[in-house]
Amino acid sequence: MGRVLFAAVALVIATAAHAAPYEGPIFDAHLHYNDEATPKYSIGTLHELFSKNGVRAILANSRPNDGTRALAEAAKRGVRKDLAVVPFIRVYRTRDDLGTWMRNPDIHRMIVEEEKRGYYRGVGEFHVYGQDADTPVVKDIVDFAVAKDLVLLAHCDDVALEILFRHNPKARVIWAHTGFTTPHARVAELLDRYPALWGELSYRSDVTAGARLAPEWRSLFMRYPTRFVVGSDTWVNERWASYPQILGGYRQWLGELPREVAAGVAWGNAAGIFGLP
Repeated sequence: MGRVLFAAVALVIATAAHAAPYEGPIFDAHLHYNDEATPKYSIGTLHELFSKNGVRAILANSRPNDGTRALAEAAKRGVRKDLAVVPFIRVYRTRDDLGTWMRNPDIHRMIVEEEKRGYYRGVGEFHVYGQDADTPVVKDIVDFAVAKDLVLLAHCDDVALEILFRHNPKARVIWAHTGFTTPHARVAELLDRYPALWGELSYRSDVTAGARLAPEWRSLFMRYPTRFVVGSDTWVNERWASYPQILGGYRQWLGELPREVAAGVAWGNAAGIFGLP
């Protein structure tokens, strides 16, 4: 019996190790087209990258918002008909806003004005940690997002995340990087507590262990198959340069999941948030 059990376990491990990569569409739910990227990567170049890597939708947010506008307006013109652009309002006009936005009423006013363009679906990415989230400006932005049915893309720790929901329990939040290093048990606790929370997986290097899907993450994906999304986080040009490798890395470990779960994490979960078919 012991030998039979050992052989069965070995077969499962070997199968997972050699699972075929996921080949379906990807929704890149964390993408920046910042001012450093625009001189080097034209809209046409980006469209070619997306096409070659099977990306059919992007959540675009940029510093400043010009890059996102360019992507959104190209989509409106039908430049590439098989790419959906989901534009978010970035809270940073320049890098100087990164550490001060949560106390600057001008940022809230900028968001209100930018939203009048009519095509935005969310606010973020924004960085906030701990009690820095507990300011009138942050609350005003969260309340505005709820009132306008906008999703938040929050780069934050678990303390700040809970403050966002305390500001307005009706908030919908994509948690950038799923907290980077937030323990698995805490991630599960927060997903249970907040039904309108999704974890985005860029820079969660612990998703894999030894080039394979980590058991703890497999358990999370199986327990919460509709609550995770993938993203490239092209915050610097080096991320654009390695875009195929980033997407290929996702495809590799997604291939170890059941087909329906993999398709949800890669595409369906983000598509569902924004009502894409």
